[in-house]
Amino acid sequence: MRKISDSEILALTRLLQMETNGLSLANVSLNMIGEEELRKHAETSISSTQSRIKELQQFIRENNILSIQEVQ
Repeated sequence: MRKISDSEILALTRLLQMETNGLSLANVSLNMIGEEELRKHAETSISSTQSRIKELQQFIRENNILSIQEVQ
């Protein structure tokens, strides 16, 4: 387990919050995209964001930083 400073915990929490908010917005926006290539790019972006969120959550769990419910 790594030693994480309070400022790093705050940054991690804000990063996870930013990714989650962006994912919500991207999902809503996806329904408004009609152009096929642009829609594929948006779907790829959504998938990448979901992966980053999962990786951040795993890091949080592995380092016993906070429970996932506290940062969502």
